[in-house]
Amino acid sequence: MELNRITLPPITAPGEVTTFYSFESGTARSVALSNMAVLLAGRQHATVPVLMIDWDTESPGLHHFFEQREEKLGLLEYFQACRDHLRLLAGTSGGDDEAMARHVLESIDWELYVERVDESRPLYLMRAGRFDDSYGERAHAMDWDSLFAACPALFRSFGDFMSSRFRHVLIDARSGRSAAVSICTALLPRKLVGLFTPNQRSLEGLAGVVNRAIDYRCSHEEAQRPLMVYPLPALVDSADCERRMQWRRGDPLRGSTGYQPVLERLLAQSYGLSQLSLDSYLDEVQLQQTAAMSGGAPLSHLRGHGVDRFSLERTFDTLLDWMEHDRFPWQSRSEIALLGTIAAARAQAGDALSGPALLPLARDLAELGDLYRANGREVQARECLEESLSIRQRMLGNDDPDTRAGCSKLARLLRDSGKLDDARELYAMLARDCQRLLGEEHPETLAARSGLASTLAQLGEFDEALALHAAITRICEDRFGNDHLLTLNSYAGQAQTLARQREFSRARMLFELVLDGRQRLLGNEHDDTLRCAQQLAIVLSDLGDMANAKKLQQGVVAARERHAGADHPSTVKAREILAEILAGLGDIPAVRALQEELARTRERNLGSEHPETLSIQLSLATTLGMQGELDAACVLQQRVVDTQERMYGADSPQTLHSKKMLAKTLSEQGHTLDARRLEDAVAHRADRQLAPRAMVSGPHESHRLLHYPAAGPQERDHASEQLMQSLNEKLEQLQQLIDSRSDGEARELADSLRKSVLRPSVAHPLRKRGVAMIRKVYTRDGDKDALLSFVQDEVALLDAHLNHAAGGRRVAAE
Repeated sequence: MELNRITLPPITAPGEVTTFYSFESGTARSVALSNMAVLLAGRQHATVPVLMIDWDTESPGLHHFFEQREEKLGLLEYFQACRDHLRLLAGTSGGDDEAMARHVLESIDWELYVERVDESRPLYLMRAGRFDDSYGERAHAMDWDSLFAACPALFRSFGDFMSSRFRHVLIDARSGRSAAVSICTALLPRKLVGLFTPNQRSLEGLAGVVNRAIDYRCSHEEAQRPLMVYPLPALVDSADCERRMQWRRGDPLRGSTGYQPVLERLLAQSYGLSQLSLDSYLDEVQLQQTAAMSGGAPLSHLRGHGVDRFSLERTFDTLLDWMEHDRFPWQSRSEIALLGTIAAARAQAGDALSGPALLPLARDLAELGDLYRANGREVQARECLEESLSIRQRMLGNDDPDTRAGCSKLARLLRDSGKLDDARELYAMLARDCQRLLGEEHPETLAARSGLASTLAQLGEFDEALALHAAITRICEDRFGNDHLLTLNSYAGQAQTLARQREFSRARMLFELVLDGRQRLLGNEHDDTLRCAQQLAIVLSDLGDMANAKKLQQGVVAARERHAGADHPSTVKAREILAEILAGLGDIPAVRALQEELARTRERNLGSEHPETLSIQLSLATTLGMQGELDAACVLQQRVVDTQERMYGADSPQTLHSKKMLAKTLSEQGHTLDARRLEDAVAHRADRQLAPRAMVSGPHESHRLLHYPAAGPQERDHASEQLMQSLNEKLEQLQQLIDSRSDGEARELADSLRKSVLRPSVAHPLRKRGVAMIRKVYTRDGDKDALLSFVQDEVALLDAHLNHAAGGRRVAAE
């Protein structure tokens, strides 16, 4: 019988191979693949050719999702033909593996092994094989390892061969671990969709396969291609909210880690990122436990039929939003939507310098810049805001309100990211324009001048900053009265500058005035009120009024917990500040309670292996030791050491620092010999590691203090002022080197400053500025070891303060 030749819609560029893998639950995997294949083949007016390949020869199932047709050859017979052809070519290839693979693939009529399974769209299937009486025996006898050994380029070339004909090639991989799994996950795909079900075995199996695939590509030169990984939770019980969230987030009290922290660590390590968040992705992409997922039923061919928030189609469509445009799963859905509209606007505008598409483009760029800024991605935020402002200046002119709004956003970003000279220039221009257009008493003018004053204060130009604050305050008092929110905001700006100048007594009076006014106008637990209360608590602690600082900050913590929840960043920050105040009071039991809560929160949100989690655990161990609970402290320190050895190695700076702390605890327990052995090992490894770059890689002796000590004007002698002035000048020099992209000089200066910045005598604003700049240098340099070591040095400040608060003695357990 004559073969009906396959005629495919043309594709404008090579397609891509996507593998669907699950360690368990092959039915859910096949359901996901078949449904996404239907959706893809229906795109662009059903002109996108899609090929499904059932590589699960042990338990084939893709053909069940479509109308039954006559038995046809499939994957097994195709590669049997490849094997037979390779045997004929044995010894004749001349050693060119790639050429041999191409010759074999071009010699076999692939259309014999592919069938169309949907007449309404270009959807095709290469089934696992012909299911005759000999299929099981033939499938078992197929030796994938020997086929790879005969021609290592065969499978990679097969993926390229098929993706040159189909826009999407979707591979249904076998479950578990095998040679066939390695072919489907390590050799073939550009994208990997990893399904897992609600159990640890399934998740660990997926993580192992992902790690092996990435390790193979990194270690084999011919296979060094990017691999996009998209985790997909399956069989989720949507009706049981508590269990669903526990499975996702984990519960340290029950010893449950949760799959999201595990996946975040897996992807961060795979892509070389310090950390990432899958919050937005996993809010959208979860496959519910349904009859379709368990029994295997394809989607309706009518697009939009039954599409609501509970439908599988909506989940698959959402996943495709990430996959089709090569978005990473840690990119939020809001970012993806904005990137899509921006790309469309750019395409419409083309090379034109003006046109109707440019103003919406400027709007979307500004919104994307705000999103990047909120996520701490300063470089991308600045690029978006600068382009948006440039478009508005060209299209609308500098005097347009939208242009001024864009200028204000960019100036604030520049100020907050440490580019103070640029921020001052932009704020000054904005203030002049606002005053010319709106008058000096207009709220927009006052806001621009206030931003300029704050920037001047950060530059250390306190006299000019305070003069500007005073002028703003006078206008607000005259025009709006003393109780207006704008007037209170002007007082708050002035107070922040005074605190930055270490004029704590004057700052206290203004903060108290602002707090009283906001409590009356906004309520005791409004976000602005709580922010002011926290600032006042810090100032009170700097003045030595620890009792009132404690009372005020406890109220902030309680309000944050009620309104934002225990895990919100504002709540965590409020607890950290309260812990610093309690440490200053010497209230070790209260500090311990807060540290335990912080440790649970960080483990729940960041995972048990995150550097911040390990750091708070080390601080908690110090507190336990101070209360005489040396055994508990030793167990916690040993746990941290074991984790760091597994993650960073036995000789890493952070591991050596933790071992040093453990040795000290062992010594205090009376285990002198064990402590000495550990100290000798630490010293030997540190010496060996520190030889080339001691300032960067090794553990540093520093007296750490998260909270700057109470110091009134009477305690600041001439020598300390000179030291602060010198440090400020060096930080200004470091900022200039960062701005000029003099990375080598910036790195050298940052290394020399890290010990000085972390001295207890350094004012908190100056230290905060220095810490941010040094972190930026290490991040830009890509030196994770230096960055982690510096973070560890920061956290140890609290340990030193706790020891000081306890008078250098261990506190007896109650």
